[in-house]
Amino acid sequence: MKRSTQSLLIVAGALCVAVGVVGILLPILPTTPFLLLAAFLFARSSSRCHRWLLTNRLCGDYVRRYLEHRAMSRRHKIVTLILLWTGIGCSIALAVSALWLRLLLGVVAVAVTIHILAIRSQ
Repeated sequence: MKRSTQSLLIVAGALCVAVGVVGILLPILPTTPFLLLAAFLFARSSSRCHRWLLTNRLCGDYVRRYLEHRAMSRRHKIVTLILLWTGIGCSIALAVSALWLRLLLGVVAVAVTIHILAIRSQ
């Protein structure tokens, strides 16, 4: 692989990690797809970055469990759903006045909840 391509993949992976971490705090932004994409990009470009992601204290266990077992721990599910509903609930109650947007946020919350619950627990 060319050095420029490798560098580009590492930068893209780092950006995905950054967006994924922001997604931990903002329930409307998905965390898992960005962290999984980062793992994919790092696996293709840098074994050191890939190992760092999988052993990271903040998200390593989460990413590793998902990659290896296609599962989430019950604790992660509970925390994810609490943060999701708290964030979207606050957005609906405090920040959004348009009824259609409130309904859209509610639909997103329900869809994400269904997806989280459908993931195998470990």
